[in-house]
Amino acid sequence: MRYYIIICLLIATSCKQNLVKESQPVIEQEKDIVSTIVNDTSNYFYIDFKNYPNKDKSLPIGVFDSGTGGLTVLKAIVNYDENKNKTKEKGKDGILDFAKESFIYLGDQANMPYGNYSKENKIDLLQEHIIKDAQFLMGNKYYSDVDDGIVNTDKQPVKVIVIACNTATAYGKENIESLIDKVGADVKIIGVIDAGVRAVLTNIKPDENAIIGVLATVGTVASKGYTNTINKFKKELNYSGEIEVFSQGGIGIAEAIDEDPDYFDKNLKKPRSAYKGPSLNGNIKIDKTLESIYNFDYNNYKMLCDVKGMTEGCSILQINDAANYVRFHLVSLLEQIRKSESNNQLKSIILGCTHYPYLTKEINEILKELYNYKNKNGQFLYRKNMAENIELIDPAINTAKELYEHLKRKSLFNQNGNIENSEFYISIPNKENKNNQIDKRGRFPYAYKYGRKAHQIQEYTKVVPFSRKNISEDILIRFQTQTPFIYKLIQNFNQKNGKLKQLNSVDKI
Repeated sequence: MRYYIIICLLIATSCKQNLVKESQPVIEQEKDIVSTIVNDTSNYFYIDFKNYPNKDKSLPIGVFDSGTGGLTVLKAIVNYDENKNKTKEKGKDGILDFAKESFIYLGDQANMPYGNYSKENKIDLLQEHIIKDAQFLMGNKYYSDVDDGIVNTDKQPVKVIVIACNTATAYGKENIESLIDKVGADVKIIGVIDAGVRAVLTNIKPDENAIIGVLATVGTVASKGYTNTINKFKKELNYSGEIEVFSQGGIGIAEAIDEDPDYFDKNLKKPRSAYKGPSLNGNIKIDKTLESIYNFDYNNYKMLCDVKGMTEGCSILQINDAANYVRFHLVSLLEQIRKSESNNQLKSIILGCTHYPYLTKEINEILKELYNYKNKNGQFLYRKNMAENIELIDPAINTAKELYEHLKRKSLFNQNGNIENSEFYISIPNKENKNNQIDKRGRFPYAYKYGRKAHQIQEYTKVVPFSRKNISEDILIRFQTQTPFIYKLIQNFNQKNGKLKQLNSVDKI
């Protein structure tokens, strides 16, 4: 049951919802999120789809991911220039193809990483999170910050949703499309998996034998989304060559990039019990016999050992660096291929997680090391199964292409908009929800995050604008150096919101 205090907002410019919660509502047991969104007019997640502004060209484009990795997809979209703006014919014209489109980005960081829900047997909970991501983009609600108890209702709905997350595409795209069909909304859903497969097959001749590597989250690998889509497209496009697919679940990579403390903590100097990544004795094992091949970087506590000053005598060993996670998983992928006794070569690797393009430099360097690695007998260990220059496939470019073609086909281009009006939001644990368990860092503990049950409809999170309260300085610096235009758009958004000026502490643009 909900309890509200009615607040009359007299300031004309305020777009706050006039209902303030005295306390978090009692959990509504076993209620479907879709039926709640569609039918429960009193619920926070309700959307009035009967009055949804379909075919409104002025609406923004929604993009969501489980964290900040999806900004690599948005980067490819906002920098896309493959068509002439006036005629829409193919060909660069020096003007960004989406210059007059605005975007609304959501990173569901409170519930990330999405890749772990499948191994914890919580796919139904993951799918509920994904539906809520779409609900946010199609709805009008958000909070100004973590301590704001009044809901803003001035966010625009969107005309297209780009799922900038491979795991969410694999497990949730069809669910969102089902919701869209149910309510009769005209909102296109674009996922990254089909785009990645189309891109990788352009690098392989129809009669060529090749190995395609898929480096993705554990959840994406478990879904077989890439393997099934490769096989589907191979048949449709009449590929006759032997194409083998080897997948590696890159647990810890995305988590380290987004600074999930269960996988990465720059302040640590010794192993901790809460660690969830590869280890000597865990479910995902670091193989001591492969130590020289991993070639881990032990400097600055990038590997955590229980024996001070040791690199080989550890009985407890934990990875504490994104590049070291990449080393572990690329070696594991090459070991899979080597032990398969395949006669084919690895030609391409699909970066099947939107966080991974942040590490393309490191991935290329490590692949070069492995190509040149010799065993004790002086023989190249992996060269038989590796092309000298392995193509890294970022599905983002093809995602941008698919988005452009949809807007063109449906005549949905905004003629009067401005990309600098884009907005950036992130989810944070809702302190007002008394059912929530939140640690001292302000995050959901691992056991609680993956221990929750689906169909208990409640506000686990608040969605708020990016700020220095919820984005660390290290991550902001990564945005600034690797996605400078995105960083500028984030700054533009925050400069329009007086509460968020602290974001400028990294560097004023």
